[in-house]
Amino acid sequence: MEHLTILYRGPLASCDYDCPYCPFAKRRDTPDRLRADRAALERFTAWVSGRDHRVSVLFTPWGEGLVRSWYRRALVALSHLPHVERVAIQTNLSHRVSWTAEADPSRLALWATYHPGQVPYERFLGKCRELADGGIRFSVGIVGHPDHLDAARRLRADLPTGTYLWVNAEEGRRYGDAEAGAWTGIDPLFPVSRRPHASRGLPCRTGESVVSVDGDGTVRRCHFVPSVLGNLYDGTFLDALGPRPCPLDTCDCHIGYVHLEPLGLYDTFAGGILERIPALLHRA
Repeated sequence: MEHLTILYRGPLASCDYDCPYCPFAKRRDTPDRLRADRAALERFTAWVSGRDHRVSVLFTPWGEGLVRSWYRRALVALSHLPHVERVAIQTNLSHRVSWTAEADPSRLALWATYHPGQVPYERFLGKCRELADGGIRFSVGIVGHPDHLDAARRLRADLPTGTYLWVNAEEGRRYGDAEAGAWTGIDPLFPVSRRPHASRGLPCRTGESVVSVDGDGTVRRCHFVPSVLGNLYDGTFLDALGPRPCPLDTCDCHIGYVHLEPLGLYDTFAGGILERIPALLHRA
């Protein structure tokens, strides 16, 4: 194996925001669940540390990870491992970002989402500027809800130069051409997110060079296909790795369809697959 990309999601399901479009808003984890999440993450970090091949990791917690010290420590530690090409996390940036100064900025990256109504605009923007000043790689995104359009335009104008602002199509929403055009004016790649992608039978890197791992070490090809390939910690997943077509009719989430080979998004996001930064911005 030359390079394995892992999407890790542990037991953590709590978040400090209450976005109306999120089923995990304001959920609280019990102390036992938090301890289990911490132990699972530390076990996973130790596994990555012991590899003799290249690894990239994207943490995709249901809740907000960076308010938990063990996620910050894991990101810092993994960023200093020479065989880790990239370690990234999806976050709402509600926590301070000064901890990123301890990480290797050539390997750490953040996938940040702005949620209007959940955080003062200037506070979120200030954290983006702090990340940019510290040389930390990050993208910023927003959900394409009509009430967010003005905020997205404002953010596009105010973000540090070279920051990619992506727009996720709201789940279940159908966009007319005029509405889609408005969002495309903010994110030129919005058409990729606008509609679910037909995926059944198409070649996909998941299950071959990309896998999903949960807190118990159960390995699946991606977050959206429930069949199990094996376990990370006993190595049983290794024999199951290989090229395979997508078994689902559609794929409507970026962390899934970015790996669909016919879409060519590995070229679009070359050098920034996990943190969702287009290649053009790497060359700028």
